[in-house]
Amino acid sequence: MKTFTIIPAGGKGLRSGSSVPKQYLKFYEKELIAYTIEIFQKSSLVDKIIIAAEQNYHKRLFQIIKKYKLTKVSTIIESGVTRQDSVFNCIKTLNAEKNDLVIVHDAARPLLTKTILNKAIKFAKEKGNAVVSIKAKDTLAKGNNTVNGYIKRKNVRYIQTPQIFKYKDFVKAIKYAEENNYSGTDESSLMKKIGKRIFLVNGSAINIKITTKEDLQIFKTYIKSSI
Repeated sequence: MKTFTIIPAGGKGLRSGSSVPKQYLKFYEKELIAYTIEIFQKSSLVDKIIIAAEQNYHKRLFQIIKKYKLTKVSTIIESGVTRQDSVFNCIKTLNAEKNDLVIVHDAARPLLTKTILNKAIKFAKEKGNAVVSIKAKDTLAKGNNTVNGYIKRKNVRYIQTPQIFKYKDFVKAIKYAEENNYSGTDESSLMKKIGKRIFLVNGSAINIKITTKEDLQIFKTYIKSSI
């Protein structure tokens, strides 16, 4: 059984306020996406890495891969219009067996630990899939400018990445999505749509997705403290 990692990196990062996509911003002389890829490069349980990115950034990505010796990156392909398109494009390039595992992880989620990654992969090998998540700990309210009600947080989880499913399940999901013009919010929502039972594994509040200026500052502060 092989394990493939897909990193969709086609986002433009408009909410971060930067002039280039946030995944290419440098923090202490290293691009954000390099931090992300290194996690998978260092895991002995990952065989290959495939990245989907805008054509304009392929050259930059090749330079990053060479500089940091990210030897597991086997392919860089053109990203799609949506994140789901990018993931599907990557999956269609895989020379995989039906029970091989496919990991999908956000390019802008660079604080995943190898411990959580490896735990999720081992869990997926046992159960067939694994989605990293954390328990909700804040009070959850419904409404916009006013509170219309509250949601019990006991059974609420914040879904993160990585999300890991068997290759054969991704093939089934792609077929369903294309035939029904369906777009999921993430891989787990798409798998749920085709009837898969989805298993959750504990992640970490540190495993944030860099989206806003505040997220960028949190990441910068965290990296500085770990240097």
